[in-house]
Amino acid sequence: MARSPVAADIYEDHIRQVQVAEQLGYNSYFIIEHQNSHVGQITAPSVYLAAVAQHTSVIRIGTMIYQLPLHNPMRLAEEAAMLDHLSRGRLDFGAGLGTHEHEFMRWNTPFEERREMGNESLEIILKAWTEDAVTYDGKYWQLDEALPFPKPYQMPHPPVWYAAHSTTSLEYAAKQNFHVSQNLDVDEVIAEKFDLYREAWKQCKHAGPMPQAFLMRPVHVAETDEKARTEAEPRILEADSLGSRDIAQTRIGFRGNTDTATRSDRARGSAEQRNSYDWRIENGLAIVGSPETVRRKLEKDLKVFGYDVFCANHQIGTMPFDQVSSSLKLFGEEVIPAFS
Repeated sequence: MARSPVAADIYEDHIRQVQVAEQLGYNSYFIIEHQNSHVGQITAPSVYLAAVAQHTSVIRIGTMIYQLPLHNPMRLAEEAAMLDHLSRGRLDFGAGLGTHEHEFMRWNTPFEERREMGNESLEIILKAWTEDAVTYDGKYWQLDEALPFPKPYQMPHPPVWYAAHSTTSLEYAAKQNFHVSQNLDVDEVIAEKFDLYREAWKQCKHAGPMPQAFLMRPVHVAETDEKARTEAEPRILEADSLGSRDIAQTRIGFRGNTDTATRSDRARGSAEQRNSYDWRIENGLAIVGSPETVRRKLEKDLKVFGYDVFCANHQIGTMPFDQVSSSLKLFGEEVIPAFS
């Protein structure tokens, strides 16, 4: 009797997918960190990406995001710098605060203070990458002549991306001159937020070119629109609740973002709308179809958003591995060349 896949098998499958993506011309490969969660299985991003780095040679690798409040910032700075060396300068450092309250509660980390913690953390990380010795007296972390090693392979450090959903986060990213990323909101809101970020950045009068904008969407490509929908629709509709019911049965339960200042504006749609596949497609929360359909949608979005990096998430919910691999291959062979 065949055994069920274990984590080792799943990681190996995904590393093989990254190798295929590299061969197909994908520029970058990003993962996301979650803890105590039904979302993803990458609880140690640096460890996993170190393995990816050793099995690839050209494709850039990165997190989108590391959950900053859940890390010691000096340790994270050193891990990222080592990863930058192991990949010979292919690391993109994606930073963010986290959105699910229950992930923080289970580590006794104050969810409502995550912004202050994240700001302190990034300040320390940048110091660790650029200063020989770091002394820091903050509310959450204190350092006395820490000696971070190594410095990053990329000088002065890897590109820093900030996952920003609230006005406060967008303005913070603009002030810090970070690249900015989006993934949760409907198209209308994404456009508004990118515009807000760019205007805030201009007001800061930074020297040099404007940072880049990153957009992630679930993407499924098949030979025809009909086949793509048949394969993707049940996976898209299950994605938000996937695993949350099991976590909800635990003592602490499942708690999402209760902070109205930072909660995703995808909530502009009613609960009934958000449970509709057609509404999700129409509002850009997923992109599904034949290569031609997907190309047309991306060309339209590029004009509206002016993003610099588009990240296609082919692993939608519990979609079977063969369908994910087929989508990745079709996207690489028949969509990417249109934007080269």
